[in-house]
Amino acid sequence: MDFACLEHMRVRNPLVHSITNTVAAHFTANGLLAAGASPIMGNEPDEMADMAAVCEALLINIGTLEQSTIAAMFAAGKAANARGIPVVLDPVGVAATPLRRETVARLLEEIKFAAIRGNAAEIGFIAGEAWQGKGVDAGQGAANAAQIAASVAQKYQCVVAVSGETDYVSDGQSTFTVKNNTPLFPKITASGCLLGAVIAAFLASEQGDDLAAVTAACTFYAVAGETAAQGLDERQSGTFGVKLIDSLAMISAQDLTAKARVEAV
Repeated sequence: MDFACLEHMRVRNPLVHSITNTVAAHFTANGLLAAGASPIMGNEPDEMADMAAVCEALLINIGTLEQSTIAAMFAAGKAANARGIPVVLDPVGVAATPLRRETVARLLEEIKFAAIRGNAAEIGFIAGEAWQGKGVDAGQGAANAAQIAASVAQKYQCVVAVSGETDYVSDGQSTFTVKNNTPLFPKITASGCLLGAVIAAFLASEQGDDLAAVTAACTFYAVAGETAAQGLDERQSGTFGVKLIDSLAMISAQDLTAKARVEAV
């Protein structure tokens, strides 16, 4: 797989507007900066059209829902669609409450997404599969993650990334697995949230091949995590969080070519 898109993203330095949750905002901003993109955060509905006029991608993360933030999500998403910039959805804990379920259903109905990223429980819920999750945790289920990714991608005509021990990325026709990983990812808050923002940055820089962009973003992030985890045990999650930011800045396209474990399903 060609990972030149990482260098393209860093040269372009896309401005990514992230509507994200309170526990993820700082980590997401620092992670985008390290990866080579530029972050901007904003949740005020009255400035969403202006944000879309200057940004190159939008992340909508439902982790912290308030009525004003929900209004901002719809205003931002529709403005981004009008401008033709990619929009990424992270349906954090979608099954946990009626408000989350209703908000995601409306977002999927009213906004065109370039990509949806979530764990197996979140994407499984959107697919209508029985999957037992706990809050924002991936939980357990019998459904096939590759099939879940493909079915949601087909339904919403976008790329879907299911994050987990193995990542599955599908556009409904082709599906790839990314087998790079570390058990330290679920030990830190906002690791998945940051991945959604990284996906948005790659999509902004590789318009025209969304599947390749999302697959490359997931691979870049997973290899950075593996690299950061080297020499750490599972109790050193705090150190891992800091090293992950450093690793995102240091990983090169050549590193990805050497270390990536990506396969077509």
